[in-house]
Amino acid sequence: MNKTATTMAISHLKRPAKAITLLAISSLAISLYCYPARGDEQPTVAAIQSIARDAMKQYHLKALIVRVTSDEKNVYTAALGESMSGVPATPDMHFRAGSMGFTYMATMLLEFVDQKKVKLDDNLAKFFPDLPHSDQITLKNLANMTSGYADYVYQPEVIRGYISDPFRQWRPEELIQIGTSKPLMFEPGSNFGYSHTNYVILGRVLEKIAGMPLAEAMQKYIYGPMNLPQTRSFSTPQVPEPVLHSFTSERRGDLHIPSSTPFYEESTFWNPSWTTGEGAIQTTDITDMATTMEAVGTGKVLSKASFAAQVGPNLVGRTHIDPNCLANACLLPNTLKANYGLGVINLGPWITQLKGFSGNNAAVGYLPAKKLAIAVTTTYEPAAYDDEGICKDASKEIFTSLANVLAPGTLPKPKL
Repeated sequence: MNKTATTMAISHLKRPAKAITLLAISSLAISLYCYPARGDEQPTVAAIQSIARDAMKQYHLKALIVRVTSDEKNVYTAALGESMSGVPATPDMHFRAGSMGFTYMATMLLEFVDQKKVKLDDNLAKFFPDLPHSDQITLKNLANMTSGYADYVYQPEVIRGYISDPFRQWRPEELIQIGTSKPLMFEPGSNFGYSHTNYVILGRVLEKIAGMPLAEAMQKYIYGPMNLPQTRSFSTPQVPEPVLHSFTSERRGDLHIPSSTPFYEESTFWNPSWTTGEGAIQTTDITDMATTMEAVGTGKVLSKASFAAQVGPNLVGRTHIDPNCLANACLLPNTLKANYGLGVINLGPWITQLKGFSGNNAAVGYLPAKKLAIAVTTTYEPAAYDDEGICKDASKEIFTSLANVLAPGTLPKPKL
């Protein structure tokens, strides 16, 4: 995990504190696969390509895949570097969707609100009365991270389990039990605290509302309506071909491997079952990632009221920083510059999401005023990592650079 905490750096809250940083493998060759843009976009393409090529060197990237669209039309889609040694990265490669699953679950919840199957203010007790504090926590509290439930990700049993066996299959029930058995971070509704526990519970609620497994509901309510043909739910660590491989040294510190000893392991098929509930663990590609934020940023599948509930700065002025929260989960003050919606991170006018999982990062955002979408995913060379196996999330930095060139002045500081 990055040690420098900023008010906008939520992605570092999505991994156990030292255990789940990100890694890389080396590559000297930079191969470029690019879908050509129209002639009138060549200056824009040149600027994007320059940022991408510079980033490969600056952040010691193994692979970089970028997609930029304007009004849902391709401006630039390219892959640089290698997936594995001797295997060039390509734009159609699949990788884990990570926190996009939260975006999808929140969107599905709002679809059910539009269908009058449920209300955001319904108590969790309506669905799971035996869960602690369920009579005080609403579905909105789960979706906007204000329930107060502790994040199971940072509990010793999860950290130890992940470090000792990254291929372990975790069940949603045990993750929920771990998260809800700990003391609340704060009274429900009184503050913001990023916690994976919220969305594992929400996934189970959605299954009850939909009357089907979450993976099936995702296909019916999300992948189909949003036109995401390359996004799929898996209950195993599977990643469909073609695969963007990832590598990590994030276990170096926990395994007490000296910095003088080379340490690098492939993490492509490490089990992501600890990250969220079954059915919300997905793989995707760069095109679907950009398409997702276009759909979310335009409210494609929602009513105007539900769209406003998802992307509006509704937590601004209602939360506060609390350094006593577990793993500093309450470090987002929710200002107009940076605030959490329902499954999305609002950065000024940008609607965004971030993901990080074992050697693979991604950042994606949509700017409604310009109908502009940017999606970035990265893997890393060994030189990107410090002596403790920690590296900077380059996807956020590249996203910021692209946004500042393509829509100057729209992305607030500090950077994403």
